[in-house]
Amino acid sequence: MVQLMFLRLIFVFFISCNAWGQYSYIDYPSPYHPTITQNGMVVSQNSDSSTIGIDILNQGGNAIDAAVAVGFSLNTTLPRAGAIGGGGFMLVYIKERDELFAIDYRSQSSLNADLKTLFKVDLPEDYTRANLDQVKYGYKASNIPGTVSGLLKVHKEFGRLPLAEILKPVIEQAREGILVSYDLQKAIESTPQLLEDPESKRIYYKNGEALKEGSVIKRPDLASTIQSISNNGLDGFYKGKIAQKIVDAMTLNNGFIDHKDMQNYDARFTDPIGINYRKHKVFTHGPPSGGGIVLLTALSLLEAFDLKKYQSNTTRTYHLLAEALRRGHNNRSHHIGDPSFYDVPMDKLLSKKRIKELIKGMTLKKASPASKVKPLRVKEESKDTTHYSIIDNQGNAVSNTFTLGYSFGSGVTIPGTGVLMNNQMNNFAYRYGDPSIQGRAASPGNQFKPGKRPMSTMAPTMVFDDQAQLTLITGSPGGSFIPDAILRVVTGVIDFGLNIGEATMLPRLHKDWPYSGLDHEPTVSSDILKALTKLGHRPELSKTMGSTQSIHIINQTNYGYADLRRPNASVAIQKNHQ
Repeated sequence: MVQLMFLRLIFVFFISCNAWGQYSYIDYPSPYHPTITQNGMVVSQNSDSSTIGIDILNQGGNAIDAAVAVGFSLNTTLPRAGAIGGGGFMLVYIKERDELFAIDYRSQSSLNADLKTLFKVDLPEDYTRANLDQVKYGYKASNIPGTVSGLLKVHKEFGRLPLAEILKPVIEQAREGILVSYDLQKAIESTPQLLEDPESKRIYYKNGEALKEGSVIKRPDLASTIQSISNNGLDGFYKGKIAQKIVDAMTLNNGFIDHKDMQNYDARFTDPIGINYRKHKVFTHGPPSGGGIVLLTALSLLEAFDLKKYQSNTTRTYHLLAEALRRGHNNRSHHIGDPSFYDVPMDKLLSKKRIKELIKGMTLKKASPASKVKPLRVKEESKDTTHYSIIDNQGNAVSNTFTLGYSFGSGVTIPGTGVLMNNQMNNFAYRYGDPSIQGRAASPGNQFKPGKRPMSTMAPTMVFDDQAQLTLITGSPGGSFIPDAILRVVTGVIDFGLNIGEATMLPRLHKDWPYSGLDHEPTVSSDILKALTKLGHRPELSKTMGSTQSIHIINQTNYGYADLRRPNASVAIQKNHQ
């Protein structure tokens, strides 16, 4: 008995020593691990929508088919941002043709809209007497929605599966409903404009309270609308019963959108804009998006500095990022607008001459002085946008960013449709011509006009390496923070050699023009903030900036990462090869 016990102790000791003595375990040097696959991948702000995109890939669809499914699915899973009542911008890469396309489906103001009707005063002379809530909430705040046109246009041009097959799981999802997440509950509770609209209140409230986490929200009206689009394509939304319901609601509530507006709306293909950056080619969307101009301007300026030498989390790197962003936002504030109405000087904005002008005074020793003009707040930009990135087994890819404007847009839902409407009339510059105003509130290119698309900061982005191979797909929500977030990811990957998870989770900052404040995330160290203050910056604590959804492609392997800054984002991967 004693002998057996002794042998057992010896055995346990031997096993323990062996376990502690070996070093053949896998070492993970970073806490931010990408999801890795050689198959197709979808990265979006909602796990259920990412899964639907993957299901489409598994059925033989391509990245464009998956993008259409994800875009429509987000109407159910992320209604505060991913709804068909808004608009956005998209990049599509077709591997076989080795071509990159940009699609502008930004919402567009009604031809019936005018300042007198909106504000009851002449602008900008009587601006101080204008009720700006008219363009923030309610029916007058809505532009013509462009998302349906944008998604269907790319599907017609590049899709593989029939539209009905793509939208079938989306319709089922809306009809059967989803569980309300904690994030959705809080979003509803923090959006008072939903209570002002009877239809929105009916959908998102029960017994006078916001829908609770764990309850089921079913969207039968939305399912019927998407079914109409599935059956009839563009006509299922911009004509027929759905369009009639939109126009009827607009007429009843003194909105502007009529049948002519709906029928004449058309998403448009345009040329992406791009620059060379450290042997890479960075592409994004051009005007009326201004976010791309900020990003490309900043990168052009940073190329003059050896960021790698300064490392990713140092005072010098933060300082240079801030100085570059300030000049990028300067370009945006002065020169961006709808190219159908304003002659955007694209050939000059990113020219060597312009970059040389902007880089003057950009040193490592001090922050550039703020404008002598008294700082005024720029027109508020909603951070409630959403982005997703997709790649398929053939190498086709999509980078798509779209929005309603504010969280839940204008707050109004068209009765009988489930369609939340945008509030992107709020994105125009109504103080154009007022010499006392600086910044985007006075941008000549963004002056309000009927039939015009407002300036935006959305900037879907793709990067190609020195062998002209697609290497990065990214983008972000976040209002004016969007180019800041993307810039941090791009430089994190290219300059500092970080994996996509590490680059995504780098602390972010924002420096606008002409304002002296330097917004920063809480994760920037106090020592760096003190050093930045000594350089002449004015650090101001902000909340998290953006939420990039990215795919980094290395040697035909896809590394995906969903930003942790917003809940429920997810990477989903294809299970089979097609």
